[in-house]
Amino acid sequence: MEDQSNFAANKEPLLPKEVDGNCPGCNTAYLREPGGRPPKLALLAVGLLSLLNALPLTSVYPFLYFMIHDFHIAKSNDSVGYYVGLVGSSCMVGRFLTGAYWGVIADRYGRKLVIYIGVFSIIIFNFLFGLSTNFWMALTSRFFLGVFNGMMVSIQAYASEICSHEYQAFVISVISTTWGIGLVIGPTLGGYLSQPTIKYPKLFTNPIFERFPYALPCLFISVYAVSLLAITSQMPETVHKHCHKVDKDYISMCKDETMKDEIRKDGVSDSADASVDKDTLQLEHRIVMHGQKNYTPQKALYKNWGLIASIAIYCIWSMHDVAYIEIFSLWAVSPQQTGGLSLTSSGVGKVLAISGVCVLFFQMVLFPPVSNFLGPIGVARSASMLSIPLLAAYPYISTLNVSWSWAAIIIASILKSALSVAVYTAAYLLMNNSVTQDQRGAANGLSLSAMSISVAFGPAGGGALFAWSQTRLDATFLPGEQIVFFFMGMLALVTCIATFEPFLPQSVNKQIVETHQSTQDRTAEPLLHILRHHASFFAKAYGSLIIWSSQGMEKSHWQARAAFY
Repeated sequence: MEDQSNFAANKEPLLPKEVDGNCPGCNTAYLREPGGRPPKLALLAVGLLSLLNALPLTSVYPFLYFMIHDFHIAKSNDSVGYYVGLVGSSCMVGRFLTGAYWGVIADRYGRKLVIYIGVFSIIIFNFLFGLSTNFWMALTSRFFLGVFNGMMVSIQAYASEICSHEYQAFVISVISTTWGIGLVIGPTLGGYLSQPTIKYPKLFTNPIFERFPYALPCLFISVYAVSLLAITSQMPETVHKHCHKVDKDYISMCKDETMKDEIRKDGVSDSADASVDKDTLQLEHRIVMHGQKNYTPQKALYKNWGLIASIAIYCIWSMHDVAYIEIFSLWAVSPQQTGGLSLTSSGVGKVLAISGVCVLFFQMVLFPPVSNFLGPIGVARSASMLSIPLLAAYPYISTLNVSWSWAAIIIASILKSALSVAVYTAAYLLMNNSVTQDQRGAANGLSLSAMSISVAFGPAGGGALFAWSQTRLDATFLPGEQIVFFFMGMLALVTCIATFEPFLPQSVNKQIVETHQSTQDRTAEPLLHILRHHASFFAKAYGSLIIWSSQGMEKSHWQARAAFY
């Protein structure tokens, strides 16, 4: 105990803090020191990869209804929406099944490996979707696109590891901004590039485009993905990879039998001739920190309430935002007699374009200092709270004259987009602040799986809610669209309430200070064991998700989306 007392008094580690020149994590550790700026190349790569991840998810919306119709699988036009719902939700189902496991892989083998696999999955499966000639090929390719694309897991974890705490808000805002841009560009590509022989008969005379009318937007995205392989290869890895010798002297410092038992489980013996390969930095932390009051073993993710609460906020807001996008597209093109705006697709496009430019300015210029001042909890709380009165004002925009309604909807769209992206960015920061580096990939993977469910439910719920509102235009209490935006406000209120204690611990407002460089998570369960253990749960969840999404996707809803884009 004398050695441990000296350690506590001097606050100096008894073991040398080794830096392995061959370890990529050690070579990039200086980036996380106070004042460390993110490398420009890594920052550019993070933004471009986030944009790439959004494109295949949203580019299918304008033509998916027509694609399913061309497959002639539906017995009537009224049942096309059922098959559209299956294909539309299959990608999110795949992400739900494997998101957490991509996080474990990213923690063990590196962020870049998962990013590479995600890029290749887009190159292959997104293009195969464009070449689909039947319903089952389209369903399978979209499902495997979701299964093998865990790119966002690594990107979100990577963003917190290439800069100091002062610049994290800026880097995360780059991800959320480029993601938002992708949500706008994706449908634009799908709308303009699908069926090119019909829209641009003079430019596209090759019969291959007539044989595969929906291949061009998918090909464009796959080519963009190929172009990012070069810049991805230049990204520095941030995960530690050590393999040193640990001898009996280190283990003898531990006097507690419980701690010794933990060490023996890792394959290390305290016998006189013991010497095995082990992650020195992790073992050093466990042995030397024993006996200090502030020592706590690494938490399992499901026991980390700060992480669970942050993921809950992320999922609630994801459902809110996706449902809002769904409702906005239907509301904007619906006639004024029913409470809509009677906008054309080009008019809505102008509103979205102006909103996108303003949100880009907000995220890159205004959000970082606001986040550093309020903290991510303050940003999420304030943005969700301000969304409530803003959403309540939407139904009254249709009562204004043309010029005033145009100004009002542009201002409202800019504010709502900025507030939505602010909550997303704050949620990313909260999740990354809840864990150490060696659990960050798994944490983001868990959030990706959970978010995939909420995103799959959002469009179905939003479309059903809007359809129900059209049946009560003459109701006394909250008629027509008022009931729709009322429920949207309630989801925003739930998000706001969730940012208060005791639900959300205030400790997640700051990043965990790691006194030792983190290493790979050795406590994660093997992938096959996890899959086998949760097989029945995944099967039930998959079946329920398919049924819910399919029933919610009606033909009129997808026709409205096609008209909108």
